[in-house]
Amino acid sequence: MPKRRRPYRVLLPLVGRRAARDLLGIAAALGAGIRGGRPVEVTALTIVEVPEGRSLSDGAIEARAARRRLQGAVESGDEHGVETRTSVRISRTAAEGIIEAATDLDPDLAILDWRRPGRRSATRGDDAVDDAAVTQPAPDLPVFSSTIDSVVRESPCDIAVVRHRRMGTIRSILVPVRGGPHAELAMRVARALARRSAATVVVMHVVPQAISGRAMERQRAALDRFVAEHGGGRRVRGLLRQAASVRGAIVAESAAHDVVVMGASAQPTNATPDGRFLFGMMAEGVAARAKRTVIVVKTRQRFDLATFSDLAGAAGSFAEADAYAEQGQRLTTLVDRWFAENTFHAREFGDIGRLVELKQRQGLTISVGLPTLNEEKTIGLVITRIRRALIDRVPLIDQLLVIDSDSSDRTVEIATELGVPVIRHREILPELGSQTGKGEALWKSLHVLDGDIVAWIDTDIRNIQPRFVYGLLGPLLREPRIDYVKGFYRRPIRDGATLVPEGGGRVTELMARPVLNLFFPELSGLVQPLSGEYAGRRSLLESVPFFTGYGVEIGLLIDILEAAGLSAIGQVDLERRVHRNQPLANLSGMSFTILQAAIRKLEERHRLELLTEMGRAMKVMNLGPDRFNLEVRELGDEIRPPMNSIAAYRERRQRLRPGASAG
Repeated sequence: MPKRRRPYRVLLPLVGRRAARDLLGIAAALGAGIRGGRPVEVTALTIVEVPEGRSLSDGAIEARAARRRLQGAVESGDEHGVETRTSVRISRTAAEGIIEAATDLDPDLAILDWRRPGRRSATRGDDAVDDAAVTQPAPDLPVFSSTIDSVVRESPCDIAVVRHRRMGTIRSILVPVRGGPHAELAMRVARALARRSAATVVVMHVVPQAISGRAMERQRAALDRFVAEHGGGRRVRGLLRQAASVRGAIVAESAAHDVVVMGASAQPTNATPDGRFLFGMMAEGVAARAKRTVIVVKTRQRFDLATFSDLAGAAGSFAEADAYAEQGQRLTTLVDRWFAENTFHAREFGDIGRLVELKQRQGLTISVGLPTLNEEKTIGLVITRIRRALIDRVPLIDQLLVIDSDSSDRTVEIATELGVPVIRHREILPELGSQTGKGEALWKSLHVLDGDIVAWIDTDIRNIQPRFVYGLLGPLLREPRIDYVKGFYRRPIRDGATLVPEGGGRVTELMARPVLNLFFPELSGLVQPLSGEYAGRRSLLESVPFFTGYGVEIGLLIDILEAAGLSAIGQVDLERRVHRNQPLANLSGMSFTILQAAIRKLEERHRLELLTEMGRAMKVMNLGPDRFNLEVRELGDEIRPPMNSIAAYRERRQRLRPGASAG
């Protein structure tokens, strides 16, 4: 199969729904025209600003609302026919958020609205400023905001700033030029827009009125050469104009066109002593005065990145303590931002038809595995509700499979009667033997679940709803940066005949989260790291090891953190989960096994040896009317290697690839 070319990536910070359609149209046109045969990928971005003094995690609710509004704005521009993704970032300032997004997403071009794409537009969903309400700057003040100034100075990609006026059909584009790399980028942008709308491009060069005839001919010849070299079509013509004011001539000529595209001045920071005019006074002056949409472009430049001093030579314990405290502060900021940006709610993905569209557009398949062990009371309800909503009504799920761990009740019989395939995990890859435990069932299920995305749902849920599945799948389908999603929920607990609203998740709160906070603080923002509902991309899941028992959830989180980074992990609020609560005595052994798993991962990270053979032995207290003693039990998980290291798995995946021979 031919290797897919890297898409031409456009980053588009949006300021409001009304501007979204035109800006998406510009982004689509630029991508389609500049791409050089590459696919086009537009990422629509919203920044939620959280002021200093507040935790970045405070932005979680605003981020949820911003994602909803951003999705609506993007859907309004679907007719442009390019792949459009969305991203909501949490930051102290809009500029900081845009720069971080540009660094992470590695776009070829960032398109900025000249109005400030900041918190007001991000969290209230309106246009930041209507065109009619824009106050024209004084002649000696820069047009563009401090946000754009910062982005232009530090962005690692080409920049196009749009002074947006409402646009209809584009028939003519004006490109004022004076040569240089920015002018060449302006021509590429103009050609792209013209190609999309079959418009004419007029390349304008303004010269002084007092110029001699011979000098005028040289200027005309230079303009003709520029048009011939960079015009690229019959619908491009040159226009040489004499004028006392270059800016005035451009503004006057712009009235006869629909869009103005111009490059930054060659040395914009020298325009004024304090360097306020990043694009140069000419470009910013035209943007301020022209009555048409103005696009000012600037090619990427190398910037010196801020460096941290080498602490190796720091003297004294105070310097080391300061560095350690600074590192901890950065980690806290990292987790707070992750919590706000990567925490979703299942309601965000309630449009299942849209999820199906995203799945089909990306050419993905989805498998759902249901691990079971004596779940006859709930397995029928789980199967019926998932299949009815997500297979029969809409084709979101391509494969639904029960992976059973030798149930002794009617679990297998009920699933079979309902028409769902059942495979006992000990029968999968039998040549590798079989361990006891849920983790073993999940690991082996990767061999028989065929989807590009794999989700696992516990089968003891008494209030199962379709959102338990589509809530996990939504971030994976809508957010390419996310590779693994955990569910979380409110967990009531039964006290006799009464169901108390809170109190479930005792192992999580008393052991798992404290351990993660101590030893793996990057994961301290996970609400329920031990939840049994999660989904991931096969390419990631097949590359990490699995604990065979209770340690599987915490082990996966730690290994995925190491393999893909915190930003690849998401979590989704599934609202409320009612299930069978285990007695306290059982939770003690579960906690022991999970703690073992965390320590083993700690050993791997820091190359330590903390566990001995005695570490697998737990003394259990037997207290009763006729018993009072200690019983020693061997507790602990085995570790299964990454599934993609198993030859039989690789052979099966090879056979399943499109175009593979049946033999």
